[in-house]
Amino acid sequence: MNDQPNRPDGLKAELLEIALEAAHRAGAFLHDGRPEDLGVAATKSSAVDVVTEMDIASEKLITALLAERRPHDGVLGEEGASVEGTSGVQWVIDPIDGTVNYLYGLPSWAVSIAARVDGETVVGVVHAPARGETCRAVLGEGAYVNDRPARVRPAPALELALVGTGFGYRAERRARQADVLRELIPEVRDIRRGGSAAIDLCDVAVGRLDAYYERGLNAWDYAAGDLIAREAGALTGGRPGEPLSPDLTVAAPPGLFEALQARLEQLGAWHD
Repeated sequence: MNDQPNRPDGLKAELLEIALEAAHRAGAFLHDGRPEDLGVAATKSSAVDVVTEMDIASEKLITALLAERRPHDGVLGEEGASVEGTSGVQWVIDPIDGTVNYLYGLPSWAVSIAARVDGETVVGVVHAPARGETCRAVLGEGAYVNDRPARVRPAPALELALVGTGFGYRAERRARQADVLRELIPEVRDIRRGGSAAIDLCDVAVGRLDAYYERGLNAWDYAAGDLIAREAGALTGGRPGEPLSPDLTVAAPPGLFEALQARLEQLGAWHD
């Protein structure tokens, strides 16, 4: 049951303000407080699917702030945060997207926070402290990188597209993804693998990539970046006619999106 049926018109603005505050607090904590001897605290799907102590601490920092500001909201976090909530608002959190990059001291990692209202993502924030960038979007109000409007590049032909992708952590999935990539790479300008799905989606939004695809993402990986990419003019989805999902995530401007999605379908990029 929804205990706040009459939501104020300013709800999206409120959620954006909270998301920005939480992302910047967590980002400062992670950037300034990264231990020199940072190690792996746990593993998940495989020995290379790692969690650091900073992932766990970042998620606790974010969820504590959300509980203080909006105690009736639901929460879904990568490192185990799970609250049903009663307000119709759900926060979807990745406390460090690009954990392996963070572990190795590489700059492509981010704090990703999205807010959903009745199941629809209405706010997305991806804060990348080491890159000095915050991408944000509000449903229907456009996307921004820092304070500049974000816009996708005009769609090139598939053979001229710079395409981002990523790989899973299980060996058998990686092998299958390599098979798909081997077929695709001669058909595009080039491939980039950055290591953070949230940043890759934002790079589509700001024109640093023409397109992005990946199999195996979870909601916390793509919720914020998906909205940012769409508000910047991209189309997003999964297999033809389906929304983006753990099976497949595709993002590109209209014209390129359809061609890439169709080719990925032919290549079976949606299954191991």
